[in-house]
Amino acid sequence: MADWKLKRQILQGAVCLLLIVAVLVVYVGYLTVWKGDELAHNPLNMRQAAARADIRRGSILDAQGRALAQTRSDGSRSYPFGAVMAQVTGYNGENIGGAGLEGHANRALLGLTDDMTRLGPLAQLFQTEQGNDVKTTIESDAQQAAFDGLDGRKGAVVVLDVDTGAVLAMVSSPSYDPNNIEANWDNLSKVADGPLLNRTVQGMYPPGSTIKPMIADAALTESVTTEQEEFSCSGELDVGGGHSIRESHGEVHGQVNLRKALTESCNVTFGTLGMRLKDDKLKSTFKRFGFDQSIGGDIVMTSSHLPAFGTLGNGDQAQTAIGQSTLLVTPMHMALLAAAFAHEGTIMKPYLVQQVVTPSGLIVQDTRPEKWLTATTAAMATKIDSFMEDVVTKGTGRAAQVSGVRVTGKTGTAENAHGEDHAWFIGSAQLRNRKIAFAIIVENGGGGGTVAAPIARKIILSLQN
Repeated sequence: MADWKLKRQILQGAVCLLLIVAVLVVYVGYLTVWKGDELAHNPLNMRQAAARADIRRGSILDAQGRALAQTRSDGSRSYPFGAVMAQVTGYNGENIGGAGLEGHANRALLGLTDDMTRLGPLAQLFQTEQGNDVKTTIESDAQQAAFDGLDGRKGAVVVLDVDTGAVLAMVSSPSYDPNNIEANWDNLSKVADGPLLNRTVQGMYPPGSTIKPMIADAALTESVTTEQEEFSCSGELDVGGGHSIRESHGEVHGQVNLRKALTESCNVTFGTLGMRLKDDKLKSTFKRFGFDQSIGGDIVMTSSHLPAFGTLGNGDQAQTAIGQSTLLVTPMHMALLAAAFAHEGTIMKPYLVQQVVTPSGLIVQDTRPEKWLTATTAAMATKIDSFMEDVVTKGTGRAAQVSGVRVTGKTGTAENAHGEDHAWFIGSAQLRNRKIAFAIIVENGGGGGTVAAPIARKIILSLQN
């Protein structure tokens, strides 16, 4: 009897142990398969921190293969372009973590793949001592021209290849020198809107008149006007309730059709169109152009702040149509808006990483262009694009003209509750072998035609060679 009880207890113990082992196996499988990606990307994952100490970090390169970030012989990181490329490269520090591509492409720079990361300690058997190189889409000459154009003023510049979505330049000012960021971290990190803020994708601004090409598209698409209709601009538009919208500098445009209204940036015309479109059509237009969406991939962009459609009165509808009211957008999204009209209504998904290359020269990642969305028809995009060409040839954007290059644009002087007006310029340029789109903002810069448009000209000239 005692032997039988002992055997039963042993059997019960064995079953319990087997159950415990089974639970552990299932849990390990869960962590490896279902939670593997999340844990691999978790900043608290100490495996990557340990790997950094043993691996020579790969380089970050521009589109021509020039080094933007590289590892010195002592293992520290060097940034040859300094502050010019800070918002592209970001930084990497033992005590401050990583940002920019140093953070986003961290595992690629360490030579770690998703499959290797899931192997845990076994990954060390396959790990090399040299990380991978990350080749970007950045054109250093355009980046330098944009940086020089801002000349230390607060603002941002984004330049895109409209056919592929490749980011050719991404500049935020003021900037910082990643070569000595750890030494200056305490001062830099205390300023909320300072150098560490990437204004290209995190800066939120009223777009001002640069939104008007989209409103022109909406007005024609929704049939609330025609190209032939003439608007009478007396310099002021009554929006009801004792409120009105005025033209900049007291201008009076007289009789204007839609094309001329965009060329001269007539607030009366576009305020009128905003009230005709009303909330539902304004909302659907912003949705068509992706202002309610995120991009994903290696472009992490702050979401737009749209007005509370469905509750707007005439005044806010009119203000929204001239890029004011509560509307706030990023420079990156305004570059995408310009790209839509330059690319027959199709917006390509922007990307910054072109290739990831192993030390032996094997390409383990090669980004292919991908459509983000279709914002409008090809016919409508071509029409609005021609309106925007008039802005540069005979309107407010003349300062962006480049001899022998077809340039389109739209200026913007956005009212700012916290200081002087912001200066905007968005548009496109047909170069010899590609077409680019751009968005430029100079905070508190004043007039977009006199302050921001000349920066576009510098960038176009830098890319002509």
